[in-house]
Amino acid sequence: MPEALVPGSRTRESPLLADTARVDEVVKAGDGGMHRLEKGERIRITDLEGNQAADTLFYSAEDPESRYSAASTIRSEGNVYLRAGSTLVNQEGLALVTIVGDTCGRHDTLGGACSQESNAVRYGEHVRHQHACRNTFLRTARLDGGFLSKRDLAANVNFFMNVPLTPEGGLRFEDGISSPGRYVELRAEQPVAVLISNCPQLNNPCNGYNPTPVRVNVWDATTSVAADPEAPPLRAGTEPELRTG
Repeated sequence: MPEALVPGSRTRESPLLADTARVDEVVKAGDGGMHRLEKGERIRITDLEGNQAADTLFYSAEDPESRYSAASTIRSEGNVYLRAGSTLVNQEGLALVTIVGDTCGRHDTLGGACSQESNAVRYGEHVRHQHACRNTFLRTARLDGGFLSKRDLAANVNFFMNVPLTPEGGLRFEDGISSPGRYVELRAEQPVAVLISNCPQLNNPCNGYNPTPVRVNVWDATTSVAADPEAPPLRAGTEPELRTG
């Protein structure tokens, strides 16, 4: 198992192999993707070259208004960071996905997605023209056929990104804690849509000032269960079936 890189990290290796995946694609920096997962299916995002942030949003595949809630997940987890075993929930505290494999060990929930507007505020008007994750989210959603609209973009997860919370309650964008080949793998706890923007940010250390590709794999539920029967269980109290009936 990989050594924990920072305090609060928790890792778990996944036994799933890429050659058994039903999806295997490389996403360039600045590009994105939308993937639909049935219950029990898994998606893995791999940081191919290290120190790369992958901004990601999760939605119920049946209702985009049921989406990943950073506030509800932080409250449910009792932690501002995501790691192996964390369950990401919607606004009502119902499970969307669980992290069942993680060789990075800690992921950001607070830094948000870069936009042309926030770039201009933080770094100056001279960078407003640069591409940003919000652009990628909107473009990818539009190309997917309109399942999501601009109003559906909420606070996202930043996989592999290092945004420490200071004792004063502030945030710092620091060098990433990932390295080449580290990954995060999530299991769908209900049918979900996964929207990814591979961050193109050039103005802070989140991508080492050099955005690079990530790899995305998706496995079907049967393959996932057979290969990893000892995967972390869904955390009690977040079961969609028990709390929506």
